[in-house]
Amino acid sequence: MKKLSIVILSFNVKTKLLACLKSLPQHVDWEVTVVDNASTDGSAAIADIKNPVNIGFAAGNNVGIKKSTGQFVLLLIPDTIVYPNTIETVLKYMEKHPEVGAATCRVELPDGSLDYSCHRGFPTPWGALLHFLGLRSFSNYTSQNISNTIHEIDSLTGAFALIRRTAGDQVGWLDEDYFWNGEDLDFCYKLKEAGWKVMYIPSVKITHYKGSSAMASSETKKRWALNSTEVMTLFYSKHLAQKYPFFINWIVYLGIRIIKSFRFIHV
Repeated sequence: MKKLSIVILSFNVKTKLLACLKSLPQHVDWEVTVVDNASTDGSAAIADIKNPVNIGFAAGNNVGIKKSTGQFVLLLIPDTIVYPNTIETVLKYMEKHPEVGAATCRVELPDGSLDYSCHRGFPTPWGALLHFLGLRSFSNYTSQNISNTIHEIDSLTGAFALIRRTAGDQVGWLDEDYFWNGEDLDFCYKLKEAGWKVMYIPSVKITHYKGSSAMASSETKKRWALNSTEVMTLFYSKHLAQKYPFFINWIVYLGIRIIKSFRFIHV
């Protein structure tokens, strides 16, 4: 068994995939598996596993995970650049803390700002409403003032998710009901429910060219915008609806439909 398996799911980002692979450190007890989701830009030639159709982010990663052998699994998306010692630092922390099921680093956008997806709270009806109204500083979903010390979080991002295999096996890895978006939030929710910790390690980082696949064409842009609202409904119905009375759920679902209609018009 390898110490670490790095699984990279790729879709039509050949140039960024090559740059990502080049940025990865080489270790004899690590393995790298590239899974392609039916790309049309020639990047499938680089892949170790080629899916005949685009089966989605969760299912595509699960294919790579099943083929991997590592004690730990790093889910890494191809439009990222990994800096020296980032993976090693997060991996070493997890080896020393057996209660941690998954961990991430600081994920930066190209301008140096934080990609909020790497440090999220689980959405509540009120928090989600404030978030989508643009009042993020009052919402628990995204954090504005983040400590520079290692600390526990609700959810990381699938852009860089270092996962203990025993934890992933316990919760069944990524839920394939999610095609694109939301599977990382769902996965972390399941980890927490099973008693595992999810940690944020800000001393090391990656750069994330966010949305490279989603923004590749007008068709994918529209699909991403509409899919994100479908994800809201799916996550809420799976994990939160049973915790709230009918009238709260009715308001939440109505709000999601309004957001979806607005995005459909403006995409």
